[in-house]
Amino acid sequence: MNNYLVSGLAIATSLALAGCGGSSNNSASTQDTDMDMTPVYEYQVTVVNLTAAQPFSPLAVVLHGSDQMLWRIGEAASDGIEMMAESGDNSVLLDAVAGLPVSAGAGIIMPGTSETVMISTEDMAMMRLTATTMLVNTNDAFAGVNSVDISALANNESMTWYLNTYDAGTEFNSETAASIPGPAGGGEGFSAIRDDVMNKISRHPGLVTQADDSMSALSPWHRFDSIVGKVTVTRMN
Repeated sequence: MNNYLVSGLAIATSLALAGCGGSSNNSASTQDTDMDMTPVYEYQVTVVNLTAAQPFSPLAVVLHGSDQMLWRIGEAASDGIEMMAESGDNSVLLDAVAGLPVSAGAGIIMPGTSETVMISTEDMAMMRLTATTMLVNTNDAFAGVNSVDISALANNESMTWYLNTYDAGTEFNSETAASIPGPAGGGEGFSAIRDDVMNKISRHPGLVTQADDSMSALSPWHRFDSIVGKVTVTRMN
């Protein structure tokens, strides 16, 4: 009888210890999982084309730190800005910021239409947003918002900015069909030769068009004001 009693106590003790051990492991596992859950900040970016006859090239959207800017007025355009502003190709610009959160548009944004893209980051330091696009019926005009602060957005909150228009300063504004890549021209678009004497980014002066220059491939409908579109950023998560 004593042998049976001792054996029974030993088994009961072993089971109790095993149960405690299992509970402790589950708790530790849960804590580890909680510690590994890094918050993801996700944003919806919608760009609207407000022009009468200027299609927008595919969007380039970037999240970055407060110490970075993709362009500055009064400074020479980067190769990426030059390529996008002359041809609408954003690939060089996005390659230059490899490693940062980026999002590219699916295609052309026609006048009166919009496109929405998603972009996200896990880094609270990457709370400046830049979005840019080319006005394709021009030599080297581009529009965008540059390093806007979205850190204050709470879930489901939105902020809206209007898109200013810039001259990349890399191509002379001849407005000829041979130099404009959009449907109004069908020209070469990008040229490695920077033939604009400015060679620096500035606010765009506007278009001359056929109304004042018989050599221009553009009609008065292609003209635009300083504001050509708007972007709305909504925090989704």
